[in-house]
Amino acid sequence: MKSGLLAAAAVLALTAGAIADPVDDELVIDGQEMITRAKAPEGLPFDEVLSGWLYREAETRQLEEDSFENPGMLSVEEGEEIWNTVEGTAGKSCASCHDDAAETMAGVAAHYPKWDPDAKRPINIELQINKCREENMGAEPYAFDKGGQKQLTAYIKHQSLGDPVSVDLSQGDMQEWWDKGKTVYYTRTGQLNLSCASCHEQNNGNYIRADHLSQGQVNGFPTYRLKTGLTSLHNRFRGCVRDTRAEIPTAFSDDLMALETYVTWRGTGLSVETPSVRQ
Repeated sequence: MKSGLLAAAAVLALTAGAIADPVDDELVIDGQEMITRAKAPEGLPFDEVLSGWLYREAETRQLEEDSFENPGMLSVEEGEEIWNTVEGTAGKSCASCHDDAAETMAGVAAHYPKWDPDAKRPINIELQINKCREENMGAEPYAFDKGGQKQLTAYIKHQSLGDPVSVDLSQGDMQEWWDKGKTVYYTRTGQLNLSCASCHEQNNGNYIRADHLSQGQVNGFPTYRLKTGLTSLHNRFRGCVRDTRAEIPTAFSDDLMALETYVTWRGTGLSVETPSVRQ
């Protein structure tokens, strides 16, 4: 009975919120125009996919427009230091193999997750970093959200700023993982009986409490959230699951890697905005 009341309250909270359309503004970062609206991939219930930037308050949007004002850029600078820091038994840094990230990492992050034939599963930037640390540097892999993982990920992804997101589902078994991710996206869980789609599809554009619900696009992660600082994608996934009062999955678990694959595809064509600024 209690769970039913909670679920009913959640539905009322979502559907009773005021409706507000995303803005029509253009996002230009340091003179580079971002793609914040793109034709939706076939199969989505939207005509367009929209960056979460379009749903934020004016003050928050302005923070992302200028790299000097964007608080997430401090983490990008920390990531650059990590990129050039020697670690591990091989006596190497990221730069030892990849030189200047502005050249070698340009456009790379726009195409992750990618299929990893060794692991036989999709791999994201965080897992690629750990693979390089173990296999090439002789260094310990980062624990989730620890030891500079977020900062280095933000630095690498920032090198793709402005590039359109595109995931290659023809690699390996990526299509099967996409299918699994879609199932995760639409499956209701927890005491509140909510799915990803409950907020970001069925109530897209509504307000829940003081937050304007976006399409839940992930093209700006790691993102700087005004509530929590630099926030990784899997941290946000786990936070959303927690908010449904369901069992919280492990970061980089099969379910969450499948979800990342599917949700990243949903934002096909949007520019990488890392580090975006959100509420």
